[in-house]
Amino acid sequence: MGTVITRYRRPRVAALLAAGALLTAACAGEGPEQPYATDASVTCEGKQSITASGSTAMANAMTRFITAYEDACPEQTLSYTANGSGAGIADFVSAKTDFGGSDSPLQGEQLSTARQRCGSTDALNLPVVFGPIAITFNLPDTNALILDGPTLAGIFSGAITRWDDPAISALNLPTGRAHPNPRTGMPAEKITVVYRSDDSGTTDNFQQYLKAASAGAWDRGGGKAFTGATGQGATGNQGVVAMVKDTPGAITYSDWSSVVDSGLPTADIKTSAGVTPIGTDWEGTSIAPVTVVGTGNDMTLDMTPAFTPSAKFGYPILLASYAVVCSKYPDPEVGRAVKTFLQSTVTNGQTGLNKSGYIPLPPGLQAKVAAAIDTVS
Repeated sequence: MGTVITRYRRPRVAALLAAGALLTAACAGEGPEQPYATDASVTCEGKQSITASGSTAMANAMTRFITAYEDACPEQTLSYTANGSGAGIADFVSAKTDFGGSDSPLQGEQLSTARQRCGSTDALNLPVVFGPIAITFNLPDTNALILDGPTLAGIFSGAITRWDDPAISALNLPTGRAHPNPRTGMPAEKITVVYRSDDSGTTDNFQQYLKAASAGAWDRGGGKAFTGATGQGATGNQGVVAMVKDTPGAITYSDWSSVVDSGLPTADIKTSAGVTPIGTDWEGTSIAPVTVVGTGNDMTLDMTPAFTPSAKFGYPILLASYAVVCSKYPDPEVGRAVKTFLQSTVTNGQTGLNKSGYIPLPPGLQAKVAAAIDTVS
């Protein structure tokens, strides 16, 4: 069972509410307001209470999205269970929830299964937020670390087993470094890889990055299950971060929002464009190469170009989190409520996401996603 996200309900103000009323959503937390959130309106319709489950990477974003939704529509609620992308998709296609949260879009046989769940109508992949994937580590007396695609592929495949391996030393000692480092040698310690033991969209995107950025060093395939040949597993992004914190010499991949308050350092990533630290990206440099490859109202993205950035300051290890929904719900009241939630999510819900370690939707993509949301019924 994953973490369940709900929100304390404040008293209702009856004079301000009416079924189907058009309300202006309040800002969800601090941070710069997105241009498309100015005077954004949400049509408060549909079922009073809906449910969703899935991605742990988007759990902190969902907290903000739920706030935006319930500020706009105080008579409506959403409960979200952060149990992993694989579990979220399974819950959605079996109609246990009203929509799924996933860091990997529905593909292949999942689409046909979802179509049956949706009453013979298509399911849609709708991106609602982007998140950097942090490479976080626990290395005594070491807070700064540079890694690249080939070296990460070696570590997570089990080919590189020690922190003083020549490939790591070449990136982190004065010779070959992009900035000065007083160290004369890397710690002579064994590397402990920590990976997601559950089916995970974070794993899927990380392995896609390794395949794209490792110059052939990652030959172990991909998907939601970790395919490396080494390490210890833990459940959820929060689970792998906790294990690394308790394990000297450990390293893992996790959505950045789960690392921000952990006290653990994160690696800078070297690409052909330079060395880039993880960080908030309001300018959209990291996600600028991403394109929509879905057809019609499906907004599936091709993340591959972002894994090998050509622009300076583009952080290359990224994921997009999707709301996986029916284009037309068997129960119209559920469809209207899901549509309402998504309207607030891609407008006021985007404000302040940097405070939780995310990248909001850029205006061009937001307009496309908002138009697709308007077709949900």
